[in-house]
Amino acid sequence: MQCLLRRLVAGAIACLALTGAGAARAADDYPNHPVRWLVGYPPGGSTDIVSRLIGQYLSEHMGQQFVIENKPGAGNNLATEMATKADPDGYTVLLVNPANAINATLYKNLTFNFIRDMAPVAGFIRVPNVMEVNPNVPAKTVAEFISYAKANPGKVNLASAGVGTSTHLSGALFMMMTGTELVHVPYRGAAPALADLLGGQVQVLFDNLPSSIGHIKGGRLRPLAVTTAKRSDALPDVPTVAETVPGFEASVFYGLAVPKGTPRPIIDKLNKAINAALADPAMQGKLAELGGAPISGTPEDFGKIIADETAKWAKVVTATGATAE
Repeated sequence: MQCLLRRLVAGAIACLALTGAGAARAADDYPNHPVRWLVGYPPGGSTDIVSRLIGQYLSEHMGQQFVIENKPGAGNNLATEMATKADPDGYTVLLVNPANAINATLYKNLTFNFIRDMAPVAGFIRVPNVMEVNPNVPAKTVAEFISYAKANPGKVNLASAGVGTSTHLSGALFMMMTGTELVHVPYRGAAPALADLLGGQVQVLFDNLPSSIGHIKGGRLRPLAVTTAKRSDALPDVPTVAETVPGFEASVFYGLAVPKGTPRPIIDKLNKAINAALADPAMQGKLAELGGAPISGTPEDFGKIIADETAKWAKVVTATGATAE
């Protein structure tokens, strides 16, 4: 009996060794064909911009194309669900953003659990949202905007990239903390929301800085404030919302995740390549132009960011009463 037990244990150890060796070999060969990169928003928004920057670097340095597939829908849930159902082989990756943290509370009947079903790979950058208005809006400061909104209750339109996005909840938090009444107008992504803000169909947007900074510097939009606790190096003369509304804070993070079960050597290889991208001076310059601060680190470091953001936004969703439409 003991002899049989020893043989079984030895066999199990051998199988584990072979499995580990197989995973290592898979990582050595990875990637040997193009990688599908899912982005849950249309082209042109900040998620798309950041994905293409990092994706181009990985394509150039890992020997295969990282092909961006824009899959907008259901507040980022369409792309996320596709990722959770993909083979855990490293050939389907997902752009992670605040919606993945927010939706855990905002949606009651998701077919997936992001933290359970996806494995963190690496963070990219953290950026502020920027509270910006069409130049036709008379307000030039946050205080003036609050007065303007209170003088016109229900008449000032708040654009967002969709229900439950950081652009929506930043605005919802602003309304809650200032007692203003804005009309929420959700779009299918930041690009169409920006288009209507530029055209004057809506008056205010709490946009992710990367997709708006060009319009701000070109004078086509007026920034009132950034949403982080500290001012942004990209817009040093623009105050924070908290300078007028004490305690207000919201920021946006981007990173990469893969389906749970993806071999750890592949995750580590991707993590190493992404951290190399973030350390590259040319990439740092491009990200700085977008207002982003790198958040390099281990997969576990990025996992903690996701967990912390999920807990934070759960409180905001509950406090504001936000629900998915």
